Amino acid sequence: MSDVVLYDRDGDVAIITLNRPESLNAMTGEFLTLLAELGKRAADDTAVRAVVITGAGRAFCAGGDVKGMAEDHSGGDARRETSLVGNVARLREQEEISRLLYEMPKPTIAAVNGHAVGAGLSVALSADLRIASDQAKFGTAFAKVGFSGDFGGSWLLQRLVGPAKAKELYFMGDILTADEALRLGLVTKVVPHETLMAESMALARRLAAGPTLAFARMKQNFAFGATSTFGDLLTLEAENMIASAGTEDHRNAARAFVDRREPAFAGR
Repeated sequence: MSDVVLYDRDGDVAIITLNRPESLNAMTGEFLTLLAELGKRAADDTAVRAVVITGAGRAFCAGGDVKGMAEDHSGGDARRETSLVGNVARLREQEEISRLLYEMPKPTIAAVNGHAVGAGLSVALSADLRIASDQAKFGTAFAKVGFSGDFGGSWLLQRLVGPAKAKELYFMGDILTADEALRLGLVTKVVPHETLMAESMALARRLAAGPTLAFARMKQNFAFGATSTFGDLLTLEAENMIASAGTEDHRNAARAFVDRREPAFAGR
């Protein structure tokens, strides 16, 4: 298997590392195909209770490999038809990493170690939580190369900062510092660069030790609520609350609450 994306396990936490540091983890076809496969692996593995995605080297992800795209375009129309840009079905398959991070029934964390721009920003936004190094930078960047945007960024960003601000960030393509991203609500926390993975793993382990069945239903509520009516969301919340009430995790946690001790969650 190629090493352009790495997959590791630390107990019940899966770690996905974007591993093209020489190109700031820019996305190629092989990279994206493997990234989607490993995202599905983390989603499907019942032993994994939380997921961290990060980048190797100086960047989280610089977005699409623009140099490679330029070379594709120089090959004429026949070559362009099979490029990342021209093949809608293939691009949609590769975008699955965003859906998986957003929808998989377990908490996901982006540990943003450097630049997260273009599709790299979209992938980071797809995670449930983002911890940023104080060296991280954020930007949409699509307009700078005449692109409209992909990997779910336009859907995700406007829900974090509002439609007007999201459009501004897309149209202008300005680069934000980690502190600016924190003020806008794009990230959960900014930490010293050298402590980024330690802080991210500590959060991942805390979530992995938590009520993962309840977390899965929380994520379902939020995803459904983003596009549903309030009444329909109330119905889903009621369904998920009743289902949660029937779990061993809930029963054990309720007893632990009465006994004034910390609950242990087994995912049952």
